[in-house]
Amino acid sequence: MNDLHGFHPGAFLSASHESDTAFWSARPSGPMLDSGACTAVTALYRTMLPEGGRILDLMAGNDSHLPDNIPFDAVIGIGVDAPALEANDRLTQRIVQDLNDAPELPLADESLDAVCLCDVVPYLRHPVALFREIARVLQPGGLVLVTYGNSFVPQKAVALWQALESDERQRLVRILMQRAGFAHTDTGSVTPPPNDAVWHDTVYGVTARRDGSVA
Repeated sequence: MNDLHGFHPGAFLSASHESDTAFWSARPSGPMLDSGACTAVTALYRTMLPEGGRILDLMAGNDSHLPDNIPFDAVIGIGVDAPALEANDRLTQRIVQDLNDAPELPLADESLDAVCLCDVVPYLRHPVALFREIARVLQPGGLVLVTYGNSFVPQKAVALWQALESDERQRLVRILMQRAGFAHTDTGSVTPPPNDAVWHDTVYGVTARRDGSVA
């Protein structure tokens, strides 16, 4: 079955035809999430990422939102903005690559403990192919964490993402991950407290662990 069987042919196209490298390099680096929401992402990472693990940050920027007090054996960042990757001091390895142009990950099978995608999923044009690659590079039992908010860059967010409501987006991410071989996925969300001065964005998450076989 085709990865995107059942989806409209234009579902994962974006309005802008400019390359991701040119587009994102011309914009300020960092997620659309506000600072309070980024803190919530860090709290999730603190709870779920294995201390001393090998971590991959996909479509990385100048901040991977990792907890300061947890050491990792390696933190690999893959993204299109080379200066932003250089500015990210948590990275131990930096790879400049457009994952929408080439979703194949230049990493060995079963070499990672966790993969993080923060504020990334709205922009994936080959989502099943990328999630299948994530499954390949994760060790059995390895974790994938997808987080995002309601805001996105409309020129680059794919058409289907923009057409869906919040609960439908979580369902979409689960479907895409399941097609890539992640049989069991979990969803959740964290809303900001009332009248918080720095946190206004709800954070949505989808997580899964790789089983002993790859689809």
